[in-house]
Amino acid sequence: MSYADRVPAARFSLPAGGLAVGVLAWWAVVVLLDVPPYLLPSPAAVADRLLARPGLYLRNARITLETILAGGAVGVLCGFGAAAVVVHSTVLRRALAPYLVTARVLPKIAVAPLLLVYLGTGAGTAVAFVSLVAFFPTFVSSASGLRETPEEYLDLLRSVDAGPVRTFLSVRIPAALPAVFAGLKQSAALAVVGAVVAEWILTDAGLGYLILVGAENVQTDVVLAAVVVLFAEGMAVYGAVAAVENRLSW
Repeated sequence: MSYADRVPAARFSLPAGGLAVGVLAWWAVVVLLDVPPYLLPSPAAVADRLLARPGLYLRNARITLETILAGGAVGVLCGFGAAAVVVHSTVLRRALAPYLVTARVLPKIAVAPLLLVYLGTGAGTAVAFVSLVAFFPTFVSSASGLRETPEEYLDLLRSVDAGPVRTFLSVRIPAALPAVFAGLKQSAALAVVGAVVAEWILTDAGLGYLILVGAENVQTDVVLAAVVVLFAEGMAVYGAVAAVENRLSW
């Protein structure tokens, strides 16, 4: 048994300890090097900023979370649906899969100006951008998982004359769950990034916009306070997906 296995509640206590060490190191750098507050405020200054205007950060955190959840849900559902269609159609798989996989490496920020032209600014455009960002990881991972269903499982279903729908629901999806959740976790992380980028370019609200305004006014405490809230929000979104994965542990 390793030392980490002997730590009480290691799953929670070790990450909490790592966070505490990181905050202390941040504080030590500010104090020992006498860093000016406009370059790097102390953790206490960031906490004071958060506590001074909690409503500002909660309101913008809600807007960002709504963008993440709405865009992420659309992107994930479309990604999984496209994977299911491509897996069942050899023609579509051979015709479209190379382009969809290649499109994954295209920097999505390059598409944001086009969305701005076609859809204008606003929350709807931000949701469309996040859905685009979340689409590809789920599509690629789901298509891979659904395509690699063990042949013996499919033979068993064929032996009882199971139709395509029953085979898909009873065998392909359960067998593909590890790959599907790998894609979902990537989509969740990228949805947070996409929401921030969308709020920089396409909207005038949310934590991303707050970070942009703080940076333009050299208010690093505002920026870091928004980053702290965004970090917590990202952890919550990713943790929710991981919790569902653990709940459905196979």
